[in-house]
Amino acid sequence: MRPRLLKTITFWLVVAGVTFLLYLQVDAKTVVDQMRRRMTVPDTPKRVVSLAPSITEIIFALGQEDRLKGVTAYSNYPPAALTLPKVGTYIRLDLERIVALNPDLCIAIKDGNPKAAADRLTELNIPVYAVNPRDIETVAQAVIEIGGLLNAEEKAHDLAEQMHARVQRVKNQVAKTAHRPRVFFQIGISPIVSIGTDTFINELIVLAGGQNIAAGSTAYPRFNREQVLSLAPEVIIISSMTRGAAFEQIKAEWQSWPKIPAVQNQRIDIVDSDLFDRPTPRLVEALELLVQLIHPEIFGNSQ
Repeated sequence: MRPRLLKTITFWLVVAGVTFLLYLQVDAKTVVDQMRRRMTVPDTPKRVVSLAPSITEIIFALGQEDRLKGVTAYSNYPPAALTLPKVGTYIRLDLERIVALNPDLCIAIKDGNPKAAADRLTELNIPVYAVNPRDIETVAQAVIEIGGLLNAEEKAHDLAEQMHARVQRVKNQVAKTAHRPRVFFQIGISPIVSIGTDTFINELIVLAGGQNIAAGSTAYPRFNREQVLSLAPEVIIISSMTRGAAFEQIKAEWQSWPKIPAVQNQRIDIVDSDLFDRPTPRLVEALELLVQLIHPEIFGNSQ
């Protein structure tokens, strides 16, 4: 038998098995996800596949990692997530691998997961619950909803309350400051790319008491060196998916322009992109770091 034909037959046998198991699922409930889609999910999901690194983080934060049977590539936090089977990247899901894991629930994210892939899984009788976090508040809501799916309501509400309390603490700290430094947050190297208004990082900068000098209608605006110089940032923060020595190289390139206030006052910092890019409870950790970088005087660390 040809390998491709055998693979196809195996795939559909697995699909039939998943369908049969779902048919036997007696304890189920009807829910509505953040995309306003109504669906039936198990009361107690036992085989969950996470379709984004942020979803993986949330499930671990809820203490429900034993339910996880598959995650996407780059699910690297916490380190235990690295050992789980991979089902492609969150923008290029491997449907055959997902189906082969016999999931009784997939949890997706609107910003990144292809709708066509989610629809295909639904057609195969695998429920796909999607969240749509857009800011810290809706991240907390996503935590609560995922906690409800996984019977971890108490832990989810505790996490959300902790997030709210920590954000309020930062707001109280920032309220004592009169100056809002001009911040340039760099996420791209060549070309130089920053972050606009409708992004998590912009919200973090504002909450941390800074001015995002790249704020505007474009989510990820591009700049040339001269444009950044003209904006005279007081703080430059570098975050990139590029690892290793590139960070220090970028920092050194900015330091060659001594007229920039951020260079004059040694206010160029490098941060972990995963901490700032992913809609998880760790966004609050990113906020707490950011307020220290933007307002070191609050903590007695004037530079």
